[in-house]
Amino acid sequence: MIEAKDVAKDFTLHNQGGTVLRVMEGASLHVAPGECVALTGASGSGKSTLMRMIWGNYRTDHGMIRVGDTQVSGAEPRQIIALRRATLGYVSQFLRVVPRVPTLTVVAEPLLALGQPRAQAEARAADLLTRLKIAPNLWGLSPTTFSGGEQQRVNIARGFVHPYPALLLDEPTASLDAANRETVLSLIEEAKARGAAILGIFHDEAARDRLCDRQVDVTGFTPGRAA
Repeated sequence: MIEAKDVAKDFTLHNQGGTVLRVMEGASLHVAPGECVALTGASGSGKSTLMRMIWGNYRTDHGMIRVGDTQVSGAEPRQIIALRRATLGYVSQFLRVVPRVPTLTVVAEPLLALGQPRAQAEARAADLLTRLKIAPNLWGLSPTTFSGGEQQRVNIARGFVHPYPALLLDEPTASLDAANRETVLSLIEEAKARGAAILGIFHDEAARDRLCDRQVDVTGFTPGRAA
């Protein structure tokens, strides 16, 4: 479902006369439906870089990335938008939304974009917000006014509101208390059970051990850092 083969990434250092720095090479992995794979490695080894390449934010300079039927490497913007709308979900560490949009709408938006009736989309959003302990009196407010933990829970609700066949998770339990952490772990287990292919960064070792079927150490793909 998620596949990367011999992927490389370069960055151009314009403040150093246009020097090209290769930060990743030979990255290969595969995540099957119903499988959760963890990206591991020290800070700066390329976990987030690889995640952003799969998401389509970073260009692939060599190799191939495919999610479902979409070859992300070299895809047109409209193809990336379609992939994100229906197939590939992403829960990042930080909530990035348009200001002044109510929380209920923020969470329901992925379903609305797929053409679901507003009442149905908002009912699903309300269910997730309730599970994640976001009080109903906050649903009409913008989540940009919330605490870090509340914003993370809204981000998780938005990422799980649609049953995406593939999911990217970047520290999904960060900033959460024990009760909400357990809810999020249960949501991930439910996604696995329905057949989602999940690729994640989990610094929470207990969560990683509970959820993940395999680990991929990206240090082996980092020039100058591989063992």
